[in-house]
Amino acid sequence: MKKIALLMIMLLAGLTGYSQDSGRTISGTVYAKDDGLPLPGVTVKVTGTNTGTQTNQSGKYSITLPAGKDKLTFAFVGFEPQTIKVGKKDKLDVKMEPSSRELSEVVVTGYGTSTSDGSSVFSQLYGNSAPANNTYAKRNAAIAIEKPKRDNGAKTSLEDLLKKMEGLSVDDKGNLSSKGQAVTKIKLNGKDYAGGDVAKAIQNLPADIIEKVQMIDDYGDQAAKNGIKTSVLNITTRADVANESYGKFIENKYQNPLDNPLSTFSVDVDAASYSNIRRFINGGQLPPKDAVRIEEMINYFKYQLPEPKGDEPVAIATELAAAPWNPKHRLLRIGLQARTIKADKLPASNLVFLIDVSGSMNEPNKLPLVKQSMKMLVDQLRRQDKVAIVVYAGNAGLVLPATSGDEKETINDAIDNLSAGGSTAGGEGIKLAYKIARENFRKGGNNRIVMATDGDFNVGASSDESMEQLITKERDSGVDLSIMGFGMGNYKDSKMETLADKGNGNYAYIDNLTEAHKALVSEFGGTMFTVAKDVKLQIEFNPAKVQAYRLIGYENRLLAKEDFNNDKKDAGDMGSGHAVTAFYEIIPAGVKDDYSGSVDPLKYQKVEKPAVASASDEMATIKFRYKQPQGSVSKLSQATVMDTPKEFDNLSADYRFAAAVAEAGMLLRESDYKANATFDQAIKIAKAAKGNDEEGYRSEFVRLMQSARSMNRTTLAKN
Repeated sequence: MKKIALLMIMLLAGLTGYSQDSGRTISGTVYAKDDGLPLPGVTVKVTGTNTGTQTNQSGKYSITLPAGKDKLTFAFVGFEPQTIKVGKKDKLDVKMEPSSRELSEVVVTGYGTSTSDGSSVFSQLYGNSAPANNTYAKRNAAIAIEKPKRDNGAKTSLEDLLKKMEGLSVDDKGNLSSKGQAVTKIKLNGKDYAGGDVAKAIQNLPADIIEKVQMIDDYGDQAAKNGIKTSVLNITTRADVANESYGKFIENKYQNPLDNPLSTFSVDVDAASYSNIRRFINGGQLPPKDAVRIEEMINYFKYQLPEPKGDEPVAIATELAAAPWNPKHRLLRIGLQARTIKADKLPASNLVFLIDVSGSMNEPNKLPLVKQSMKMLVDQLRRQDKVAIVVYAGNAGLVLPATSGDEKETINDAIDNLSAGGSTAGGEGIKLAYKIARENFRKGGNNRIVMATDGDFNVGASSDESMEQLITKERDSGVDLSIMGFGMGNYKDSKMETLADKGNGNYAYIDNLTEAHKALVSEFGGTMFTVAKDVKLQIEFNPAKVQAYRLIGYENRLLAKEDFNNDKKDAGDMGSGHAVTAFYEIIPAGVKDDYSGSVDPLKYQKVEKPAVASASDEMATIKFRYKQPQGSVSKLSQATVMDTPKEFDNLSADYRFAAAVAEAGMLLRESDYKANATFDQAIKIAKAAKGNDEEGYRSEFVRLMQSARSMNRTTLAKN
């Protein structure tokens, strides 16, 4: 491939041209239209002149518009140039459209820039055949790295990559130097890496995961702030291998009801996984397998289930048909519907906003989005509600004491004044938030901490295990914990799921304002107000009708069979109006199937098979337990499932749509049990089952799966 040498457009902080005494200043921010993120390094010129500047790292610019000129031209590699008439405006924000043209292989010879604190930054970037849909490539062709070339099929290391860069040298022992000065430290995605062993790190890191390589020589005041005091090799990995964290789990397997007649689990109303999956697909990537929790995908959507009768807080409903991806199997849907409380009947709230203002939150899709989201929540508060605001970075602090919900201006001003910087002492923030919540406790009210973070804790108690211990200790106070996750790149899904799970709360991932509105406005009651707590399900399967069964999803919500009757065992909560769906895939008795499995007879003991009620038409019995929000003793309800499946197309649109989501989830997880599942089939079913899709979420799902189908085909073609 022909190589193109690019002269760096960031050689100078701004393009200089002639200036005129008269004129006015125009300022604004330049964003990418596809994801709404700011674009650094965009050239902004007064049209028809040499006067120009560039956007800074936050995408902001300021330029003097000479008298007699009224147009600005915006240009950036990978985006379509725009010429815009300014008119009488002094502020002009611009959204740039990604170019459909592909970038060729890129080699950059190196450049240096001076910063305000006297430090210097030397960067070398090497790229190879970056596609147009590579987000980073669109931002700056100089850092368009996909996969460096391989020599004779050998895997290229970072060391091989660095040897090709001007200004750098690597000796036979792997020692790295920059412009004659030894490099003694390495950072990966901004964090110390490999214990300072630079040689070992550059030899072991594969080059094809690298997006950007920087050599940083920092001699100014900034060195004391960021810990960089010598030449540092700073490595940024590709977005698809960035430092995000997801809890690993093993997919539920088929169980024989003769050996395991009971299936027990806690309900889960979280939906964070779906919106996070949406973020990946909209960014041009399939999500990591462990980011896909099928139950959260299914329960993201609204379903119409029968409302509870009388004083019951929860009602149950079932539907049964053939599984679309394996017609020999049955697909049992169990639906739970929580009672809806009218807004004027909701109990008074004692809320604590716990907001992460550490340095990792200093990105447009983090703290700025947090502020907008929290203001949406503030708009829902009433006079009888109170909210306090706790923030944490290197340590925690109270920025707003408990304030009445009708003092919205005071609350919003406190939110507006928040800024990001420093390390992340998440544990200290949580402790202080619980302390403030206990001090303002409302008996019989909604006592809740609403935490907004990317989960990247790095000071004090920060491991998932430490967080679990802290929350388990605090939850007995009667204060619930809801988690709102923000951001990407260093997103710690595993930690936030643990916090919400152990904190008797819920967990949502907020990737845009629409999602914030859904979680905090449209579903305000369900997100903030519990109507049934410690909700558990236990299903007993009839071996006369069921050869094997498998619960789809809920892997991290499984309970021991003894936990069902143990009121001390914590379980999931359901909020006002919440609906929960769980699917079981069932292999009917007598069906020949590879999934059931068998073992040889035991040699040293004789196992008596239990008698089966073959005359019964019952397939299963469902038991579920729950407690009132302020209660400590559970109540038992149950329902029976008959072995009378209906035709798939004759069941409710909700059943069919949820089945399509489950099928797509198995494909995204690359499930061992996907059988004949295809994106084509899931899309076809979902299209036909959109129903009354007023808010467009089901239509959005169809579009996302169409994109996933295309990416899946591309991946298969490469393999």
